[in-house]
Amino acid sequence: MDHLAAEKETARAQLSSAESQLQGMKEESLVQARKIEDLETRLASELAKDKSEAEKAKAEADAFVAVYRADAESAQVQAKKTAKSAKTLAYWVAELAKCQSRRETLEEIHARGFDLTEEIKKAKELKADAGALDSDDDDDDDDDGSKSGFESEEGPNGEETDPGDNQET
Repeated sequence: MDHLAAEKETARAQLSSAESQLQGMKEESLVQARKIEDLETRLASELAKDKSEAEKAKAEADAFVAVYRADAESAQVQAKKTAKSAKTLAYWVAELAKCQSRRETLEEIHARGFDLTEEIKKAKELKADAGALDSDDDDDDDDDGSKSGFESEEGPNGEETDPGDNQET
């Protein structure tokens, strides 16, 4: 009986020890559960904060992209305008070079003492006569006062002259 009582006491001590261990584990479990809840709460708030920052960054990036697109489109339009202006400028530079070359040629001819005024008058008269013969109209075309580029009366310096003026060198 003593043996059974000793076993019973040992079992109770073991049970009591197991209960205290179980109670300690429950308390540790509760502490860990609180820590987990705190971590989950902090994690959720960090996640919400990070999501908010990401959305702000995305909105800013979208705004920058929109600005850069607008700038790129504006730059393309400006580049097209510049290219068109460059083409126009190149055309007029070429025209200026042609006119200067013609003027220099006429100045050289004039400097050598040639006077082509009479030849130009005769060519104009011949052209006017040919135009009158080809025309089916009542000679109204000659009276309109317009002259073609060939018919314009330019002197050797590129200046307009009257048909009656005689340029002497």
